[in-house]
Amino acid sequence: MELIEEVEEKLRQVIDTETGMDVMRMKLVRDLKVDKQGNVELTFRPSSVLCPLGFQLGINIKETVLDVPEVKSVLVNVDGFIHGEQLKKILEEMD
Repeated sequence: MELIEEVEEKLRQVIDTETGMDVMRMKLVRDLKVDKQGNVELTFRPSSVLCPLGFQLGINIKETVLDVPEVKSVLVNVDGFIHGEQLKKILEEMD
């Protein structure tokens, strides 16, 4: 299995508790890129601008991707969320 497939599979374990669906099925993760060195970049777009789970989902996404053994770093871009800049700072501090 290629690393991008492993990352996608892990992301299917991140569940939006409001809907019971995973973030991949809901298309909350976009522009997933994985390079040969294990660096991952993706865009997280919550289901609404005021998504009450935006912070938790963003954190869960980053933690879940970092759990993939071959992944060295994860950059999560946040789009379409009123607290996007604040969430991005929290995610950057997780490194």
